Amino acid sequence: MLKKDFIRDGSRKIIGSVTSGYSDTSAVVRDEGNGIAGRTSDRFRTPRDSHGNLVSANSSDPGLVIRRK
Repeated sequence: MLKKDFIRDGSRKIIGSVTSGYSDTSAVVRDEGNGIAGRTSDRFRTPRDSHGNLVSANSSDPGLVIRRK
């Protein structure tokens, strides 16, 4: 079952979302314009940006691929 969580800034504005529950334990991270910002993998503990480049090898935190303003 897919689950969508929203990422909000300090003023409660939605700046992104994370859809998880895929069979390969990955999650899709989207920016505030609903474009894909990257993917995370709980199995391998990595997030990748929208181009597939590795962002971090020691954390699957979806916040790493959301751009800060």
